[in-house]
Amino acid sequence: MSAATQHAQNTIAQSIATDMEAVNTVIRQRLHSEVSLVNQIAEYIIGAGGKRIRPVLVLLLANAYGYRGTAHHELAAVVEFIHTATLLHDDVVDESSMRRGRQTANALFGNAASVLVGDFLYSRSFQMMVSLDDMRVMRILSDATNVIAEGEVLQLLNMHDPDVTHESYLTVIRSKTAKLFEAAAELGALVAGATDEQIAAAGEYGRSLGTAFQLIDDVLDYAGDAAEIGKNLGDDLREGKPTLPLIWLMEHGTPEQRQLVRNCIEHGDEEQFEAVLAAVTSSGALDYTRQQAEQAARRAAEAIANLPDNAYKASLLQLCSFAVDRNH
Repeated sequence: MSAATQHAQNTIAQSIATDMEAVNTVIRQRLHSEVSLVNQIAEYIIGAGGKRIRPVLVLLLANAYGYRGTAHHELAAVVEFIHTATLLHDDVVDESSMRRGRQTANALFGNAASVLVGDFLYSRSFQMMVSLDDMRVMRILSDATNVIAEGEVLQLLNMHDPDVTHESYLTVIRSKTAKLFEAAAELGALVAGATDEQIAAAGEYGRSLGTAFQLIDDVLDYAGDAAEIGKNLGDDLREGKPTLPLIWLMEHGTPEQRQLVRNCIEHGDEEQFEAVLAAVTSSGALDYTRQQAEQAARRAAEAIANLPDNAYKASLLQLCSFAVDRNH
């Protein structure tokens, strides 16, 4: 990670350090179950850490609009639980064995336990939503979880399909990844008493930021370092996922490159990873994907142009840079 990227990450963390401690306390309290296996798996997943970008968005937006209560801690924990539930289910569907540099829960505890604990986290998050007694919060989060589920199914339908279009893939990103970023940002603005226009702008910020994050993840699956990104390179290819670098190559590559990609997507042929890597690199497919991520990050920054100037807005803008400059 570059010094500038590390500095940005540290600055963002410092601006909400006290809030994040409170969120982590809520997470620990709300994770508790009378069923020991639930506690064991949930603790394993939450303990793996990660960037916690989604709860960070709740906190930064709430603080940017001057919120002084504690409901944003509960909302940040809810968002993290929903995200963690999707990871548990994703890893089962994708048959993944590595995440955040550790074995996935399904690799360690089995598929059935992972799915059921994912269900526990979903249901616990809805218990927490109800306790906040705000229908607008319920609407944002229930809509988000439904869209995310649709995105998961759409991605499943796209697996091993080399004819997925650019727009169809962006629909998957908006549903599966960007929607929870959008909801997190909206919740932060909402709990702080922002206007409908400001909440919508926060949502656009989150949606565009989430898109940028996912597109860089697509790049890193080919150009990253396995130790740094915490998962196996080429996982997308192995799973037959037509991500943007491959879609671009299918549209603009040589006949030989197109045939290579088509075969790999159809059969999940990870043995051809080096050949595909050479093709997406030399053709400019990775550069194109990174450019699309940079455009999304700029849209995110533009969406919060009217936010009051303060340390929290500065952190939100730094997140836009971090989204595209990171290497994990």
